[in-house]
Amino acid sequence: MAETLVMLALSPTMETGTIVSWHKKEGERIKSGDVLCEVETDKATMDYESSNEGVLLKIVTPEGSQVKVGDAIGIVGERGEEISSLLKQVQKRSPEASAAKPPVKTPSEKPAVKEMVPPGEEVPPIRAPEIIVRASPLAREIARQKRIDLRSVKGSGPRGRIVKEDVERATVPEVPSAAPEIPVSQKEESVPVSQKREVIARRLSESKFSAPHYYLTMSVCVDRIIEARKELNQGAKSKISFNAFLIKLAAEALKKNPVVNSSWAQKEIIRHGAQDIGIAVALDDGLITPVVRDCGSKGIVAIDAELRELVDRARSGRLTPQEYTGATFTISNLGSWGVRQFTAIINPPGSSILAVGEIFSEPVITGTTITGTRSMILLTLSNDHRVIDGAVAAKFAADLKKTMESPIAVLY
Repeated sequence: MAETLVMLALSPTMETGTIVSWHKKEGERIKSGDVLCEVETDKATMDYESSNEGVLLKIVTPEGSQVKVGDAIGIVGERGEEISSLLKQVQKRSPEASAAKPPVKTPSEKPAVKEMVPPGEEVPPIRAPEIIVRASPLAREIARQKRIDLRSVKGSGPRGRIVKEDVERATVPEVPSAAPEIPVSQKEESVPVSQKREVIARRLSESKFSAPHYYLTMSVCVDRIIEARKELNQGAKSKISFNAFLIKLAAEALKKNPVVNSSWAQKEIIRHGAQDIGIAVALDDGLITPVVRDCGSKGIVAIDAELRELVDRARSGRLTPQEYTGATFTISNLGSWGVRQFTAIINPPGSSILAVGEIFSEPVITGTTITGTRSMILLTLSNDHRVIDGAVAAKFAADLKKTMESPIAVLY
């Protein structure tokens, strides 16, 4: 018996999906586990695997179409099976899947009717009445040089004759300049909102307006992190990133401050046992936060290798929902763009996010003398006040600062 294939929720936050491409054609036999199509979710493009067996009798949702979770995308059954009644039911539930109506033709404008002139006859040109301008030869020469229309000059000589003084008093009438053409680069453009951008907008708006944010900013000396990174990377094929250090050191501070590693769940607050840290990754069409799991129990080399793999998968759109959801703490680093300091919006279900700025030099002053420089960084912690009180966040920030300025005990 024929049955519908419906759009499944391929991620915890997915509400709609867009069919990128169909891997199976109408009339082709499918079995359980076959990849039917590719679906763009709110975070990534994923394979849709069939749990049905039979023949794909009808593709209801064509490529490029967006459909809600639970709506039909196709019909599967046995070859030759009657599906007209089932198709009508599907189209009633999903009217947007039905074919678009052809555009209504509008009557074209009637061509302008031209007056006909009998053959062989010419229409005499209409001449404007001539205006006789009385002016002295010198006044005419000066007017020619200054490009002054003598018809606009009032004469003061005998019988209104224009003389030299009249022309010299006259001003050149301003010619209205044509409106400057708007460069193509300045013209407005309407860009459709992608599914990913729509979800980002909705989720971050919910976070900003439901979680009472407050912020703590601190300056941290990173000289010892730079030294440790240089030492670890010496002779290594794969260089450990600065973000890997941030993740590892933040995980150590979270272990000492478990309240910061918690989530608001309306009637309860969930304290997470593992430090699952997300790192914000910029994409062409938005951002995504791949999550490094259980960072508190891993060494920095393992964290860096896992982070590198996740970032590569994020940029190629190959992350699975398990790899980008459920971060208990998030880090957003805009330092590589030269941003000195900023505030970030909390990424649910976490209750805190760390905004990281660029590394900059600061003079070291002893008494009144500059004795050297040190490398500094500004960190801003955004916190959900429903979960984390100010003193708790301040203690976490102090522990993180201490760990970053003395990382040896944690890294070795």
